[in-house]
Amino acid sequence: MADVTDATFQTAVIERSKTVPVVVDLWAEWCGPCRTLGPIIEKVIAETDGQVELAKVNVDENPRVSEAFRVQSIPAVFAIVDGRPVDQFMGALPEAQVAEFVAKLIPGKAPSEVEMLIDAGDEASLRRAIQIEPDNAEARVTLAELLIGDDRSDEGLALIAGLPESADTRRLTALVKIGPMSEADLELRLMGLLDSVKGDDDARSEFLECLDLLEDDNPAKIHWRKQLTSRLF
Repeated sequence: MADVTDATFQTAVIERSKTVPVVVDLWAEWCGPCRTLGPIIEKVIAETDGQVELAKVNVDENPRVSEAFRVQSIPAVFAIVDGRPVDQFMGALPEAQVAEFVAKLIPGKAPSEVEMLIDAGDEASLRRAIQIEPDNAEARVTLAELLIGDDRSDEGLALIAGLPESADTRRLTALVKIGPMSEADLELRLMGLLDSVKGDDDARSEFLECLDLLEDDNPAKIHWRKQLTSRLF
């Protein structure tokens, strides 16, 4: 385990992840769930015997790292492989789910039955995966997206209602509320809302919901976040 700073992040995480997977735990002293998750994630990663490494980042002391990950709440945990984020979760998950998250990063590890069911991706397989592991976030999100796309939005939202907030849960919630939109239509909507975001709470909320429809690494999302910030501050 290493305590990583803004200054050491490039070397300790980005460069190191080209040799071994690195899990980044973003936390703060005042964060109760962080204190719950911390010992769990440290224990799980210690049990990999060096096949996965842990980097802990205090977001209060290292704002550039949290800005780079566009973190909205903590604890936030990211898996970095070959210099890129490959998975993430937010909130204090139980040990079994943390262990599953970490296990996926170990090269050559045989997939579990649940992982194979999720990879199958059909409704019956996903429901079986949830039956085996009711708290499996990936299975719930994947099935919820399938149901929402099949006009069974209420059932889809019910599946993700108890999960810790994540980019996926926000995206699916926004998809139900706003409806599917092409990126061109979404850009027009964001443009129309931008002048109202500072003084209109509803416009600002809708603007953020529209952003949630975009993947975090989409350049358009980065652009519109900067536009929002420039209008608010």
